[in-house]
Amino acid sequence: MKLGIVGLPNVGKSTLFNAITNAGAESANYPFCTIDPNVGMVAVPDERLDRLAELYEPEKKTPAVVEFVDIAGLVKGASKGAGLGNKFLANIRETDAIVHVVRCFDDENIMHVVADAGTNVPVDPAGDIEAIDMELILADLEMVERRIDKASKAAKGDKKFLKEVEVFKGLAAHLDAGKSARSYDCSEEDKALIATSDLLSLKPVIYAANTDEAGFTDLEHNEYFKTVQAIAEKEGAQVLPICAALEQDIAALEGEEKALFLEELGVKESGLDRLIRCSYALLGLISFLTYGKDECRAWTITKGTKAPKAAGKIHSDIERGFIRAEVLAYADLERCGSVQAAKEKGLLRSEGKDYVVQDGDMIYFRFNV
Repeated sequence: MKLGIVGLPNVGKSTLFNAITNAGAESANYPFCTIDPNVGMVAVPDERLDRLAELYEPEKKTPAVVEFVDIAGLVKGASKGAGLGNKFLANIRETDAIVHVVRCFDDENIMHVVADAGTNVPVDPAGDIEAIDMELILADLEMVERRIDKASKAAKGDKKFLKEVEVFKGLAAHLDAGKSARSYDCSEEDKALIATSDLLSLKPVIYAANTDEAGFTDLEHNEYFKTVQAIAEKEGAQVLPICAALEQDIAALEGEEKALFLEELGVKESGLDRLIRCSYALLGLISFLTYGKDECRAWTITKGTKAPKAAGKIHSDIERGFIRAEVLAYADLERCGSVQAAKEKGLLRSEGKDYVVQDGDMIYFRFNV
């Protein structure tokens, strides 16, 4: 899974990236500090995998990973090349989803930039979201118009392209009205066709409402956060309140010290853990587990994946030669205390090609090639 951290300059993107990846991306109070996208790989916290590692003491413990990409700040006019323009947009195209960092705090020492990198303007979460959305929409509109032109020419020789022209003309009108491709209401067949165009405003979004410490501990009275929350609810998007500065402090702590600090803040999980959970929910992802003395490992798949396809995540040969999957639900392991005890109670199941893998399934694949 690859998530792009985006936003206007100076909203806290790199500070958040540093905190959740410990990658040390440069962070400073000036626009376009992050010129090239910084990339960090983060292990997905999974207590189930930790428990399996305790039981088997494997040579390797391999968690699922999330790739975070810290992308340079966007300004108005990026779709026409302003700021880092097209380079920024190209970086977004390579991600599975967007983490849109929105500034939700006032600080006279930190510039708030929207259009002109030299002009400081008041903090405005709704305006900030609109500014970035519009740049993505305008870039998409240009791409859709090219797609219509190409399909129209192709339709002169093959009438099947007329459907494509019709679908994308409808989408173009929607984009031209300032609405994202995500919000375009059409049939599943049309959605599948639109998905082939890799549109920026089609990507799912998590709004990371970046507050200061005071705003984070009193979200009920944080008007900036409530503005972002209302926008997310209207769009059906995820919203995550986070304090990037606090996340830096959390990242430096471990074990009991970290737990006590989180308790003082009134939260159970770090921002990273909450962000990963949001990302999995947003993209419809789950994890299954493989286990043994050699390796205990978590694998990320899309919800609804059948057993052979899940086996293919491990190796294409296992998918090709799939015979059956021996499945034990992690919850049953917890109740029984061991795989052997679960077996004795008949909880280890043999599943065929039509079995839909569930979150937390512990699986051993039988195959022959």
